[in-house]
Amino acid sequence: MNFSQLIFPPKSRDFKAKRWLKITLRTAHLIGMAGMATYVLSDTFITNWLFFIHLTIASGVAMMLLDIWSNGVWLFQLRGQAIIIKLILFAALLMTEQYDSGLFFSIIIISGLIAHAPSNVRYYSIFHRRRIESLYAVDKQPTSAKKCYFD
Repeated sequence: MNFSQLIFPPKSRDFKAKRWLKITLRTAHLIGMAGMATYVLSDTFITNWLFFIHLTIASGVAMMLLDIWSNGVWLFQLRGQAIIIKLILFAALLMTEQYDSGLFFSIIIISGLIAHAPSNVRYYSIFHRRRIESLYAVDKQPTSAKKCYFD
């Protein structure tokens, strides 16, 4: 098995407890974001603020790695690209001397938009200019998979 097949399997990988793992990771991520919100928005120092930053980073990276392991096509889909943008904004947030609430809210807005967008938007690839679910036989995917709100 070569690297391409490892990252981009013809069919997405799955395992029995994957859904519950993702729910648990999302819950941890929300707890981390809530703790960060307390620190970023209130201008008050909380003693365990680093715990919330670490929880946010660890749960977010774990969710991202799980999605890439399932099928690396996620990196080409709008849902993956939104996460990459959020990571860039998060890095910028951590580098500011006083945390910027505008950056923080931008991350939350992107999260809400992509999480609740229709699947034709989340699975859209700007590189392929259509919805994709696999990198194999993109041109042979069903016609319904090619339609998107952006075309």
